[in-house]
Amino acid sequence: MIIDFHTHLFPPSFRENRQRLFEGEPAFRMIYGSAQAKLAGASDLLRHMDEAGIQKSIVFGFPWEKTANFQRHNDYIMDMVARYPDRFIGFCCFSPLSFQAAREAERCLRGGLSGVGELAVYAGGMSRSVVDAYVDIMAVCHEWNVPVLIHTNEPVGHHYPGKAPMTLREIYHFIKSFPHNRLVLAHWGGGIFFYALMRKEVRDVLKNVWFDTAASPFLYRPDVYRLAGELVGYEKILFGTDYPLLPAKRYFQEMASSGISEENKNRVLGGNAEDLLGIASGNHKPNVKGG
Repeated sequence: MIIDFHTHLFPPSFRENRQRLFEGEPAFRMIYGSAQAKLAGASDLLRHMDEAGIQKSIVFGFPWEKTANFQRHNDYIMDMVARYPDRFIGFCCFSPLSFQAAREAERCLRGGLSGVGELAVYAGGMSRSVVDAYVDIMAVCHEWNVPVLIHTNEPVGHHYPGKAPMTLREIYHFIKSFPHNRLVLAHWGGGIFFYALMRKEVRDVLKNVWFDTAASPFLYRPDVYRLAGELVGYEKILFGTDYPLLPAKRYFQEMASSGISEENKNRVLGGNAEDLLGIASGNHKPNVKGG
């Protein structure tokens, strides 16, 4: 089974008039201000999945600042999961700085979603104050035994919309702050997997951390699959497209040229997601509070 762990869906009203959402939402305006930045709906993703041979996708929205925006978006995700339970697994999304964040996570998990993410503070990265804001959210996710997908990015290289100001030290501090949560770090964790080579501490700190491949063709050479697999284990890599940013075939081509074995490729493409989410025999096990 192929599972895309990183896709974004937007409700029709958001797609049809994105400009009205810009006020009070600087991150959304930064990333989606251009009409060339695609906003996709469920039918778009299903068509892409069928063309690419993807059986399931983890779907989520955007880390909105305004409560009304993220509640409406999460309602849409819950509706799409209920409508397509064999194709979509939903995560809830919101700004982790919102005073309603933990309450929204609880509401959505009760409503049938299976995790939280992709959470991000694009202006603040992972400063200590941002990490502190995650405490109650992480407590809810630990209680429900669900994974949390966090936006991370490399601290060097070219700038692009959505590249947050964060350092590897900050990412590492974030991971250490929540050792009992299962964390998925988007975009290869900003490269922090390299430090699994260290003799002390780091490998243990990363034991509850997974890495998704979202935007990889824009960021890294295909060798990243082999190198990351050797450093942290192929069982810690999750195929994610960041749809609609890039089509799945770009990832398939890079994996084919990366030199990894078929067994490890199958782990990355879906086996690891099945294990992380508790999917057995093609069925998704719903989250259970107290796990």
